[in-house]
Amino acid sequence: MRIFIFTLLLVGLSACASPDHETIIRGGTVYDGEGGAPYVADVAIDADTVAAIGDLSELTAANEIDASGLAVTPGFINMLSWAPGDLREDGRSMSDIMQGVTLEVFGEGWSEGPLNEQMKEEEYRADNRPTWTTLREFLEMLQAQGIATNVASFVGATTVRIHEVGYEDRAPTPEELERMKALVRQAMEGGAMGLGSSLIYAPAFYADTEELIELSKVVSEYGGMYISHMRSEGNQLLEALEELITIAQEADVKAEVYHLKAAGESNWPKMDEAIARIEAARAEGLAITADMYTYVAGATGLDAHMPPWVQEGGFGAWRERLMDPATRARVLEEMRTPTNEWENLGLAAGPEGIMVVGFRQDSLRYLTGRTLADIAEERGTTPEDVAIDLVIHDSTRVGTVYFLMSEENVRKQVALPWMAFDSDAGSFAPEGDNLNSNPHPRAYGNFARLLGKYVRDEGIITLEEAVRRLTSFPADNLGIVGRGRLQVGHYADIAIFDPATIQDHATFEAPHQLATGMHHVFVNGGHVLRDGQHTGTMSGRAVFRGER
Repeated sequence: MRIFIFTLLLVGLSACASPDHETIIRGGTVYDGEGGAPYVADVAIDADTVAAIGDLSELTAANEIDASGLAVTPGFINMLSWAPGDLREDGRSMSDIMQGVTLEVFGEGWSEGPLNEQMKEEEYRADNRPTWTTLREFLEMLQAQGIATNVASFVGATTVRIHEVGYEDRAPTPEELERMKALVRQAMEGGAMGLGSSLIYAPAFYADTEELIELSKVVSEYGGMYISHMRSEGNQLLEALEELITIAQEADVKAEVYHLKAAGESNWPKMDEAIARIEAARAEGLAITADMYTYVAGATGLDAHMPPWVQEGGFGAWRERLMDPATRARVLEEMRTPTNEWENLGLAAGPEGIMVVGFRQDSLRYLTGRTLADIAEERGTTPEDVAIDLVIHDSTRVGTVYFLMSEENVRKQVALPWMAFDSDAGSFAPEGDNLNSNPHPRAYGNFARLLGKYVRDEGIITLEEAVRRLTSFPADNLGIVGRGRLQVGHYADIAIFDPATIQDHATFEAPHQLATGMHHVFVNGGHVLRDGQHTGTMSGRAVFRGER
């Protein structure tokens, strides 16, 4: 009888024993982010950390996931996200989470700080005015509000310029430049990834190379990166690339090309020369890298079809000038005239390759998804006149897709070992007000498209190489600590997906379609995506360069 009671006591104690780990992901194929051969193993998570990797069959967990036949990887890094506003409205980051993105990096020219009072009034709606001033304060605000993904940011060269110079087409005075450098220093001390520029747009276009070198020298002191939407991606692609390399040399700073491309059919052959120049610079010891999205079209606004001089002073001044008949006539002439003086995406794409996709005014939304050529034919006018009319009537720059690139070049770029990836888009859920405009499909499909089309279906790179370039490669470039690798002690940012089924579905005509094939996503140990469904968990954090 005593033996029976003792046995029951042991069974009871065993049943009450705490599990060994909070979560164990069992039997998945681990791609650790380093690019080496995958292997089958179990992965344990405790709190926000990867606690163990290996044969954990003898251990227990409160939450167990069968990952047999699935890839288990570090979470993906989106090198260029435009989701700050989206995350303020909806922290779920649905379109990115559904593709395994666990870190969104902001700051292509514009960043959410540093702001002054005038910028807060002019750059934001009255009902959405910032409560923050510095970039770090903004990122910490997002974390406190609750977000599903991690967030980081470059400080925007455009933002710093507007802060001190406004929208004027001139060089900063020596005093203004010193204040701009002080703002960059403040952002770097606050954990910014580096300095981001977007040089085809006003007022960023007004900055010369020396200004960018001076700001980048501050970034260099902190080990940050200069990253740029270069002054040209078309007619002056090679010259613009030379400017970026010069900035890297003179400022002794790492540099990356935002969304590398050769825009316009006449410029497609330049991609080979651009690749060769970057590889020569790398061979000389310069840390030059690039990122890309996996589509043959870009997306921006109709401002990229108009000369920068007409945009001086900000949107209000631009719109007012367009309503002046003499100015309009001059703008129309320049929109139609080939030039190397500014980047005219309208000429690079042609009116049949310019699709309008985002309007503020309800009365114009029926045009969503149509080309300038189509609208012009219907109205009996020219595509250039249509572009000007739309900007005036919508009181925005009008969201626009430009078909610019070749599929052959996209494949070449995917194969490059120094290429990371970005969406260059917001992060949306296919619901509510989001359905009032058509974003570029890259918002919903860029990373799934890489893994499905270019890795699985076309075999351009291996899955382990793709994972490396989505994880450890950008993490190292950015100076991020404790992320980008699946290893014990790192933060538990983990993507679990089926390599055989992961797939993008978004198209230019019907972009609001979530990717499929991603089964689970963990962010700082939080189970954000479970069995392909968002759990509502908001475990994302602000990530700062060099900080654990």
